[in-house]
Amino acid sequence: MSYKIISKFIKDVSFEIPNIQAFVMLEKEIKNYALNFDIKAKPYKDKIVEVNTTLKISPKENIKDKVLTEITYSALVTIDEGIKDEKEIEKIILINVPTDVYPILYETFVYLFKQAGIKNIEIIKTVDFEKMYKEKKGN
Repeated sequence: MSYKIISKFIKDVSFEIPNIQAFVMLEKEIKNYALNFDIKAKPYKDKIVEVNTTLKISPKENIKDKVLTEITYSALVTIDEGIKDEKEIEKIILINVPTDVYPILYETFVYLFKQAGIKNIEIIKTVDFEKMYKEKKGN
């Protein structure tokens, strides 16, 4: 394997239902929200990179009472010394690591909604990070 995740943790959670109207309308209006991802990496120590995958929902349309939800999941990753190609390292950070951590990120996100009393939340269970990467790169 060209990389290894040595540690994973929830770095940040923001979950805000500002009022009862937002709570009542969320299950009906969830289709008017977009699921957004942000992936950032920064060096931590020798050969260790911190990869932060952020998942949030944002309203697509003008919704009066918005629910604001965001979670950042962090992974500490070692990349094999033999890998020198920047594109390969970029793919590990932007495709492989988020693909590996997304199931936990998804389960945590859905759990937060359930604990908030929102039972019928539909969030995509699988994400094609490679497709997202290619679209961002224009390939």
